[in-house]
Amino acid sequence: MLPLADFLALLDVPGTRARAALARIDAGWRDGYAAMLLESIGFMPDSFIQRDVIALLARKSGKPAADYQELFQWAWSIEPVPHPQYAEFKARIYEVIDPRFREYFDNQPRAAIRLDEIRWGGVHRDGIPPLKNPKMISAAEAGWLGGDDIVFGVAVDGDVRAYPKRILAWHEMVKDRIAGRELNGVYCTLCGAMILYDTEVQGVQHELGTSGFLYRSNKLMYDQATQSLWSTLSGTPVVGALVGQGIELRTLYVVTTTWKEWKKRHPNTTVLSLDTGHARDYREGAAYRDYFATDQLMFGVPRLDARLPNKAEVLALRFADAPGEPLAIAADFLLAHRVHHERVGARSLVVLTDPSGANRVYAAGAHRFVEWSGDEQLRDSWGGMWRVEEGNLRGPSGQTLARLPAHRAFWFGWYAAYPTTRLVK
Repeated sequence: MLPLADFLALLDVPGTRARAALARIDAGWRDGYAAMLLESIGFMPDSFIQRDVIALLARKSGKPAADYQELFQWAWSIEPVPHPQYAEFKARIYEVIDPRFREYFDNQPRAAIRLDEIRWGGVHRDGIPPLKNPKMISAAEAGWLGGDDIVFGVAVDGDVRAYPKRILAWHEMVKDRIAGRELNGVYCTLCGAMILYDTEVQGVQHELGTSGFLYRSNKLMYDQATQSLWSTLSGTPVVGALVGQGIELRTLYVVTTTWKEWKKRHPNTTVLSLDTGHARDYREGAAYRDYFATDQLMFGVPRLDARLPNKAEVLALRFADAPGEPLAIAADFLLAHRVHHERVGARSLVVLTDPSGANRVYAAGAHRFVEWSGDEQLRDSWGGMWRVEEGNLRGPSGQTLARLPAHRAFWFGWYAAYPTTRLVK
């Protein structure tokens, strides 16, 4: 392996030392160097060196020099044999942007994911500011919310709240005390996923924030105690001191629906106030307007799956007792099949979809449900009528079936994280 100094020399001004280093990299080429060169291109002060690095990558990969994303995908397709000081290389590059970024990569951290797939998202740590115990108002006070505005509905032990997408798109995380519990709602705008987590694990409360980095176009969180990086989709540490300790955040259910539908079901709901302490354009659709308007990605992923458009919405399900069986169900399919039964591992479940397109998942047990008009009444195959509640299904004899965690996501993001996922469409 070449010394780390050769790669850092590419960032020098003037370019004499950099050109000599690039010649040594070319002569001693290993495919594991590709990621280091790709990451450093944007930091090179010498445009001629930058051009020569891109040409070298194109020659080694056989990919077009103009297609930056194809170069990344090629680098990610290679069986990783990274430079032994690759983590230090990342620390050196990114600490220039934010000195705190070094903490993620310092001292050769343990990693459950490929470090070369971790990309900077363009912001500092917590540069997308989380909302901490934000102001909540009554439904009657939320006259600024339109009936068709999208909200993320949460109901925990009778504490019912709505978090408008138009606000969370600017903050991507809300840290709130709901029903006396410290919970985190994490919204990844790039992959379309809003997940509600209980951040206490085995008596330890993990204080999470937005790291500034992405993995496969999915935001990475960090915890303030150890600066470990966490996956948003799995709720587990993936880089740092907490990796390998069996830590996984418990997922709670959340529903993506319209304000009109949520308020009809829960007239006493509270809703996130526009008074967040931040100056943002909180109009519906203002945040990420261009990104949501096309099927193009802002950050690439190793592979795509054309069975659905990239940003087609799916209902994503993943259970700890069936780790090898992630499931994605196309939202359009569920809208056409308002009562849909599935099986994941040993678990039998039913997905109910109301007229707004909102999905709720419940354990089904031995029951088969056949008809739901979208209101409170659900009929089973024996003619029994069940009451649909946020937390469970309540049967004619008082029996209950529990609500199960699930969330919406863009197809490309879910598939990138779980390429073995089963798809129903």
